[in-house]
Amino acid sequence: MQDTLLNTSLTEHFESIGARLVPFAGYMMPVQFSGLKAEHAAVRTAAGLFDVSHMGELHFQGAAAFDFLQYLLAGDVAKARPGRCLYTVLLNDEGGIIEDLLVYGLAQDRFMLVVNASNRMEVVAVIGERLASWALDNGRADEVTLVDRSDTTGLIALQGPASDAIVEQVIPGAESLEFYDNREFDHPVFGALIVSATGYTGERGFEIYCSVEQTVSIWNTLMEAGAPSGLIAAGLGARDTLRLEKGYCLHGQDIGPSRTPVEAGLNWTVGWKTEFAGKAALVRQKESGVQVKRVGIKLLDRGIPRAGHEVVDSAGEVVGEVTSGTQSPTLNAPIGMAYVNVVLAQVGTQFAVRIRNKDVAAEVVKVPFC
Repeated sequence: MQDTLLNTSLTEHFESIGARLVPFAGYMMPVQFSGLKAEHAAVRTAAGLFDVSHMGELHFQGAAAFDFLQYLLAGDVAKARPGRCLYTVLLNDEGGIIEDLLVYGLAQDRFMLVVNASNRMEVVAVIGERLASWALDNGRADEVTLVDRSDTTGLIALQGPASDAIVEQVIPGAESLEFYDNREFDHPVFGALIVSATGYTGERGFEIYCSVEQTVSIWNTLMEAGAPSGLIAAGLGARDTLRLEKGYCLHGQDIGPSRTPVEAGLNWTVGWKTEFAGKAALVRQKESGVQVKRVGIKLLDRGIPRAGHEVVDSAGEVVGEVTSGTQSPTLNAPIGMAYVNVVLAQVGTQFAVRIRNKDVAAEVVKVPFC
């Protein structure tokens, strides 16, 4: 168990400018700078800059790297060809989601997995055990290596419709990346970079991987270049409301080891024609059907749904549970996600969310919310 909170390369800078820092996933991270609503609006209309250096970066290399990752992950890793990214999941034997992650295809024999900070060490341990077993069983121990570069990698996310104009000034050529493209750069000032047209906000944007030594310089350069376009620093608070409005899952709340991609509505992350660890359980569940399903909800009365709130039917019986919720800054309405009995999962179905012993009317709505 980690007792001491970690800092990113930018923590000291954030303290100096008065950012509100909170413990998150073992790190001290900025939850807000100028205010959640302002930061949220900036990303939707101009641009916001996020420090997400707490995320983990796992690098795989070797002649067997592709074959191992195809066995390890539920997605079709062939889609992570050089220069492309793939969002998929790592499963346990019961089909539960140990982790959701991005796969970066860097070359035919080189890949990077980007994993959540909150359970990085667990994920690394699971992958390490599976790699040792798979390599031994297949006689390929010398054909794939795993290196965890999380502690030496900084990660900055530039998000919003003005991102292209900003990134072009700092990393020329990055603006040409299509959605889910990635490219390695040898920058004359910042050195080796990996840039991808990805993000967690639903807006056009870029994620920039660099050495920890260059993180502050890149941050400051982007902020200066983006100031005329309305770029502001943004914290984890806005990152959460932004991702929720787009219906993106948060590991540990909306998905986890007790939920499968079938229940979570993430069938699209699975390469059903490929073979991978945990597939048998998913196939059985897909054929037999699920009992619960993740849905988007909107409250019809005053209140805010929060993780852990019960969903109840007209008779007051518990039929589900909220996993994420907020007051949407864009819609100015209370929204959330919940797992409910599958018979209640159709858009337009009404029930209630129990908030402080009061049942507040709600209905199932389409995701993304906006």
